[in-house]
Amino acid sequence: MNQIVVDKNWLPETVRQASNSRFVSRLTKNSLALILAGGCGSRLNQLTHWRAKPAVPFGGQFRIIDFTLSNCVNSGIRRIGVLTQYKAHSLIRHIQRGWGFLHGDFGEFIELLPAQQRLESSWYLGTADAVYQNIDILRNHNPRYVLILAGDHIYKMDYGPMLAKHVEQGAKLTIGCIEMPMDQASAFGVMAIDKDGRVRDFVEKPEQPSPIPGRPDRALISMGIYIFDSQFLIDQLIADAECPQSGHDFGVDIIPSLIHKHPVYAYAFRDAAQQRQAYWRDVGTVDAYWRSNLELIGVTPELNLYDREWPIWTCREQTPPAKFVFDEPDRRGLAIDSMVSGGCIISGAKVRHALLFNNVTVDEGSSVENSVVLPEVSIGKQCTINNAVIDKGAIIPDHMVIGENAQEDARRFYVSPGGVVLVTAEMLGQVLHHAPR
Repeated sequence: MNQIVVDKNWLPETVRQASNSRFVSRLTKNSLALILAGGCGSRLNQLTHWRAKPAVPFGGQFRIIDFTLSNCVNSGIRRIGVLTQYKAHSLIRHIQRGWGFLHGDFGEFIELLPAQQRLESSWYLGTADAVYQNIDILRNHNPRYVLILAGDHIYKMDYGPMLAKHVEQGAKLTIGCIEMPMDQASAFGVMAIDKDGRVRDFVEKPEQPSPIPGRPDRALISMGIYIFDSQFLIDQLIADAECPQSGHDFGVDIIPSLIHKHPVYAYAFRDAAQQRQAYWRDVGTVDAYWRSNLELIGVTPELNLYDREWPIWTCREQTPPAKFVFDEPDRRGLAIDSMVSGGCIISGAKVRHALLFNNVTVDEGSSVENSVVLPEVSIGKQCTINNAVIDKGAIIPDHMVIGENAQEDARRFYVSPGGVVLVTAEMLGQVLHHAPR
């Protein structure tokens, strides 16, 4: 029987869109996402002393990993593995409590893949080794395509079009990329591409990043999003594991070894509606974390958490509404230009340009400004808090002043290069976590 070939350009627009949607849908259903969530996030200092970076709270009620998980689910990728290692208890508990809605009868799942020395006698040695040590699980799921994703970035992205582009270009590996100012690019993998988007050079965290041609102030950096043909990935992982000189990292070892031998393409992450680079944040420092949270307060922030078409899913604690009490001239509970989550009580205090997570209490006479306050924090009477991040569970005693005297703050707390004061319960002499003796 002769095969009939249909030129989709002759089809009505609505038919072409439906056909393309089905094409992408088939790709996503035949894909497996592996989220790398084992990093310690040391640049966040005490925020990651007792939790992995992907488990750090963000945006009033979410965890950082919720954004990558939501991107997968919203993209139609419902087979997901989360690779954990460093202080993963709160991360594992969060996923178990909040992400159990995928239906196994339909082949949907989120599997937790802790470092368990399945193939080696060591813990995960690098990003590539983390996937290699779960290679038997990868083979058992037998996907056509594998997405390797970082679990510690904030963004909203439909992976379907990137998958479609990967297939259309005949790529073996496709790397998600964005432009980055030169003074920030050295913290990421920096690449150079030709006019067709093929990657011709890739250097992980270079001291002197190469600029985009004609753009001396910008570099093209990797988002930590990789799409591999499954069998190709397995072959490369085995070859890398057998190389004694390798550090077993995707950015340092595997990608540079592939770009001159195989078709490796870049995929530019852009906002199609706005015709500009899409929102993406690495919140890996205290300054970046503070700034990215407070960006959400704006009238029209780049990251829209109120978008019903692309919801961010999470484990939602059952809390009562936020409450603002007292209405006297010097004893009025109010919040101005702020985001206040459920369970908060602002009692005769003022909150201005701040983000409060669940169950925060601010007592009378206190002022909280330009600050991010994590869940379960209690702020006493007549306190002044400015330019700060207050970690979960901290109890701020009456009359404490934070963010007004840099030398005094540095003596008691951590002060970032940008002047943000990080306060944890342990710094206040309050023991929330018991380390082994």
